[in-house]
Amino acid sequence: MSLVGKPAPDFTLINTGKKPVALSSLRGKKVIVAFYPAAFSGICDKEMCIFQDRLAALNDANATVLGISPDSPFANAKFAETHGLSFELLSDLHLDAARAYGVLFENFAFVEGYTACNRAVFVLDESGVVTWAWAGEHPGMEPDYDAVMAAV
Repeated sequence: MSLVGKPAPDFTLINTGKKPVALSSLRGKKVIVAFYPAAFSGICDKEMCIFQDRLAALNDANATVLGISPDSPFANAKFAETHGLSFELLSDLHLDAARAYGVLFENFAFVEGYTACNRAVFVLDESGVVTWAWAGEHPGMEPDYDAVMAAV
């Protein structure tokens, strides 16, 4: 089910400082919601670093990035520190946001019973409506970063 044209499911998740961040608190800005399955897992590192590299252009477009994974806030904090990420990384510990966005991924990394989120990106407008969405067929795929930028 596509979320494009619909209000984005709201969520409140904890950031690397263990503080709650509500998606609804970002109304008035464009938001890139970028789900990634696991910190320090190669492609996730690359993806989040590309968003960091493009952050100035995104900020100029009144946009912000939220990276979301099922990792703990402690792992996300180390991930952000290691890669110099200055945008919010949020912990979806119970996969509630991933479920709401339809991006759960069963048996991640070929581990039976290990559920994570798939790699997926949603662009929201200032009113919180999804204007662009992409989800990989599997977590090893990357989004078209130029298409994300164009959608912003």
